[in-house]
Amino acid sequence: MKIPFSDYKLGAGVATDLVNTSPVVRTALGEILTGPAALARFLAEHDVRPDALADGRRPDDADLEAVRVLRGEIRAILEAGAEEQVVEAASALVARGGIGPSLYRDAGGRWQWYVAISPGTSVADELAVLMGTGLLGALRTLSHDRFRRCASPVCEGMFVDTSKAGRRRYCMPEVCGNRLNVASHRARKLESTRRPGRQEGPSTPPGED
Repeated sequence: MKIPFSDYKLGAGVATDLVNTSPVVRTALGEILTGPAALARFLAEHDVRPDALADGRRPDDADLEAVRVLRGEIRAILEAGAEEQVVEAASALVARGGIGPSLYRDAGGRWQWYVAISPGTSVADELAVLMGTGLLGALRTLSHDRFRRCASPVCEGMFVDTSKAGRRRYCMPEVCGNRLNVASHRARKLESTRRPGRQEGPSTPPGED
């Protein structure tokens, strides 16, 4: 696996989504990475093909446990209060199995900067290199302000906002944002029923009081 040095969105996106598989975040669903098969699905969904899983090898229990530990390390980086902490920790992730950056030709034959993976690197350490590279790129290109907590009051998620406008508020917009919209709609509906002059319930017919 070679990681494009300039494509920080890939690694930052994987970092965001990995952190948010934790039962600490999705309390209603619990652990998302429930087993090696779930880890394999996560990698496939993000089109990540670690060299350690070449030749048809599937993730095993050791891979799963190591990735779960890495998940906690990534969250700590996203929560770091100082840029220097992010740089130090993310650089340490890259050092676990990264080589370079070095020039390699891309699919179009152009020379591009890539971070390659050392032979024999584990699945978790390959992910560490991918996400560490992405977080360093996002910090340099976008600023530390893009490392954020989810704005939902009922979510403990974290994310890196790599959008062009930089106005993302939720770790999982399709989940957290929609949940707040539904809650706001219900609150407005309830408030409208409590306004003075509105009938709260059926009135007592004349002669029955």
